Amino acid sequence: MRLEKCWFCSSTVYPGHGIQFVRNDAKIFRFCRSKCHKNFKMKRNPRKVKWTKSYRRLHGKDMTQDSTFEFERKRNRPERYDRNRIETTLNVIKTIDKIRSRREEKHHKNRMMGKRAKQMREARKEHDQQIHLIKVTSVLAKESTTKLAKVKVQHESTDDNRMEE
Repeated sequence: MRLEKCWFCSSTVYPGHGIQFVRNDAKIFRFCRSKCHKNFKMKRNPRKVKWTKSYRRLHGKDMTQDSTFEFERKRNRPERYDRNRIETTLNVIKTIDKIRSRREEKHHKNRMMGKRAKQMREARKEHDQQIHLIKVTSVLAKESTTKLAKVKVQHESTDDNRMEE
């Protein structure tokens, strides 16, 4: 079973899924879904479309330089089957996945560090721009507390049928 990569968005294309396009010069393009195929036909650049992996890598959203990606590289030479080697490889794959997930979490944490400060700057700027609204409401609140008037309310009593104040 061979898992291919989508030419447009770089996601995996499983057997029996997706679309394969062969150009006149015999270059093969594989797409994971019709969305990628249509964007390819519209001659869009995957580096400029925000949901593709190439855009995310180019703009620092995903990790690009990591030694764990070396294991995922496609190799076109045949390998002799060795049971012990396959067993150790499968064990190593688990540890590599753990390492990769830790590194991705660290990368995400580093990306989000600057976000909090940026949000605070934006909130302060918006507050400074809208300060006149806050001042007006606070003045109105003070005026309404100082101009309270006493109002007499009359209601009927069920016992005596008389009016009370």
